[in-house]
Amino acid sequence: MLMDISSEMIHALLPVYLVTVLGASTLTVGFIEGIAEATASITKIFSGALSDWLGRRKLLAALGYGLAAFTKPLFPLAPSAGWLVAARFIDRVGKGIRGAPRDALIADLAPPGLRGASFGLRQSLDTIGAFVGPLAAIGLMWSTADNFTAVFWVAIVPGFLSFGLIALAVNEPTPDASREPAKNPLNLAAMRQLGAVYWRVVAVGVVFTLARFSEAFLILRAQSIGLNAMWVPAVLVLMNITYALSAYPAGVLSDRINRTGLLAFGLVLLAAADLALALLPSLAGLSLGVALWGLHMGLTQGLFSALVADAAPPSLRGTAFGYFNLFTGLAMLAASIIAGALWDAYGPAGTFLAGLGFALVSLAGLLAIGSGITAPAATSEG
Repeated sequence: MLMDISSEMIHALLPVYLVTVLGASTLTVGFIEGIAEATASITKIFSGALSDWLGRRKLLAALGYGLAAFTKPLFPLAPSAGWLVAARFIDRVGKGIRGAPRDALIADLAPPGLRGASFGLRQSLDTIGAFVGPLAAIGLMWSTADNFTAVFWVAIVPGFLSFGLIALAVNEPTPDASREPAKNPLNLAAMRQLGAVYWRVVAVGVVFTLARFSEAFLILRAQSIGLNAMWVPAVLVLMNITYALSAYPAGVLSDRINRTGLLAFGLVLLAAADLALALLPSLAGLSLGVALWGLHMGLTQGLFSALVADAAPPSLRGTAFGYFNLFTGLAMLAASIIAGALWDAYGPAGTFLAGLGFALVSLAGLLAIGSGITAPAATSEG
């Protein structure tokens, strides 16, 4: 939560800062956002596999949080877009290092019958930080007369608090003596051991991500309808409130009913969000689209984590989360670059109508696969 407060204080303003202060194009914004998220995802495969090989999770998670914290001062000091690209890149490497080991640790701790609820709760707490951050950015922009650099300096504080908390206050449970650490989690045998159900989950996750580009374009949509720079972070506040309120109930519900149905409903909500953002260029249309976007995130993101945990063998969970994030991160890179190019060529409506098309194609694919992405808890414990 603390790291999300720190990151979102910066990310809520960064697209507008790049375009209005540094003169970057929206294609550049899409490229930066896509590269940032793809970097995090590529790093996760190695950190996840290393956590399986070591049989330990906390060290890598703390390293990732520390790297992100120590990178934060680069944002207020950056004199050009190139420096911001470097800062965003290093920050996302930190996210990549901590992501898969942290998720594998949650999967190790959570009882199989409560995995949906566990990941939903984690997603909700993350998202609370993600809307507190933009709220703080709004207050600071108001009190400093739109001083972007001052906001970036304040954002450093919760980042270092986050690192201190995991380093000093989080205790890793004793490893299961009967579980052998994976000898080489990245070889072909290990990939086959992950199983067909797991790889179907990965495929569905990739198509989902192609339908959902970076939230930076929600911020740019707010700017395009004339929202004042001070209020632009309210876009992420609204999105993350609906995200936080829906993620935990969705996780609890997914432990009781078929998770595929919830994912399909999430895609319907994404399609509706794209439609509103494309065709309703007003404050009301923006609010509706952003709220639906957040609700779609709440219904899908924690569920994917639970599906990965269900399908993967316990000794390969770090690797499983790493592969999942690698492939979905590459899809995010493609989606964000496509979105930026469409925006430059056809404007906001072109970008969001293309997102609508991808969402509908994804929904058709998900319905065709049906229950092929769910695995009994007993199987996942192997």
